[in-house]
Amino acid sequence: MRLRKTRQQRPLQASLAIDFLKFLLIVLFTVMIIIFGTYAFMQLDVAQKLQDYQLADPDLKTQASRYLDNPQSGPETAKLLRSEGWLEVLDSSKTVREVIGSKHDEPQGYTEEQLYKLLENDPGQPYYVSLAEYPQNGASGWLLLKLPRDRVEITINSYAFMTHFNQSVTFYIMLGAMLLLLLVITYSYSVARRILKPLKTIIQGLKEMIQGNYSTRLTVHAEKEFEQMAETFNYMADMIERTTIAKQRAEDSKQRMIMDLSHDLKTPITSIQGYAQALYEGRVEDAERQRKYLLYIYNKSFQVTRLIQNMMELLKTDSPDFLLKMGRHELGDFLREIIAGAYGEIEQKQFILRLEVPDDDIFAQFDPELLSRVVQNLIDNALEYNPPGTTLRVGLTSRPGAVVIEIADNGVGIPKELRSTIFDPFVRGDEARTASGGTGLGLAIARKNTERMGGTLVLTSSRQEATVFTLTISE
Repeated sequence: MRLRKTRQQRPLQASLAIDFLKFLLIVLFTVMIIIFGTYAFMQLDVAQKLQDYQLADPDLKTQASRYLDNPQSGPETAKLLRSEGWLEVLDSSKTVREVIGSKHDEPQGYTEEQLYKLLENDPGQPYYVSLAEYPQNGASGWLLLKLPRDRVEITINSYAFMTHFNQSVTFYIMLGAMLLLLLVITYSYSVARRILKPLKTIIQGLKEMIQGNYSTRLTVHAEKEFEQMAETFNYMADMIERTTIAKQRAEDSKQRMIMDLSHDLKTPITSIQGYAQALYEGRVEDAERQRKYLLYIYNKSFQVTRLIQNMMELLKTDSPDFLLKMGRHELGDFLREIIAGAYGEIEQKQFILRLEVPDDDIFAQFDPELLSRVVQNLIDNALEYNPPGTTLRVGLTSRPGAVVIEIADNGVGIPKELRSTIFDPFVRGDEARTASGGTGLGLAIARKNTERMGGTLVLTSSRQEATVFTLTISE
């Protein structure tokens, strides 16, 4: 069953058109009532005035109401009978119960329509007729007067009659105009209220947004256009709120990064200054100690250089000018080349390598330079934070629509409290701000580069492997 569209489902134009059609129908119905009502009242009014302005024989009463006191034998009745007129007593059903005088026509009862026709006193009627209410024994009844038309001379005071007629017409026209005006005002108010109510809600929401209340959401029950405006407003508010939160987080992250960078640079630079000053002032005379001091200065300066390079690489990935060189490449041999380049360091660290790369070709969409940095960073992270004898596994598998690279180890693992922030800049496993703790930017750079290529990088663990980095990219 198809249901009628509700107001919320209709466009505003259709809703207003339907309301206007309803308004027109009401106006037409009201106009018809006014016309027919005016016609009916004017008929009665004119008939009454015609009776009021009748000028007959001064000695003859032509209104039935003048005979109510004693219709059977009053002096007025005698004059009527001498003029060949008569009176008929009607009961509530308009049936003739008594005739006073000589009845010169045949009807013994009347319908309401017949009485109204007679009371019009058309010039073609043979008799002049007048009617008055005449209760009998507690029941309703009527007294009907009939008089030959040739015995009645009717003249009209035209000025008085036309004055009254004009006044009546003016009154009924003004009454109709007032009713129509009331309808127009009611319709206008209804339409204005329907449109203004949702607009006020939307304006109030905009004011709250201007004041910084980005959590404002609108609920509007109105025509389709207003609901679409509310939905658009809510979408805009949601986007602004998210952007504001993200901007604040980025600002906080930027401040934290600057503080962390300042701290990480301060420690090695202070050490370099101290050892350099000792050498410069000649406080170290032993050649072996001098060599150790110089080696320490070299290592610390290398650490500072590496920190700055990683910081520049991280900022480079955030730059809008950064250009990707995406393409579809074979991934198996690509991984083997990276492992071959790092194999010397893996042996030096006394790690056990498990390479799980299938012989079949596996293709994926990636930037070779970026992906090489990501894999190298993950391998360096495993080599730097785990003891000798750790097993390092590098795996490659294919899924529908995606390719997965896993770099895992069974080393010391990453504390649970750091897993949610391990990809943030300057977070280092379980030892922060130590001389051997690396730069703390490797994993942040790895995730940034992965996301640049449209992939994901997540950290998990299992019973056999304490750390599992899963890198997923598109085929």
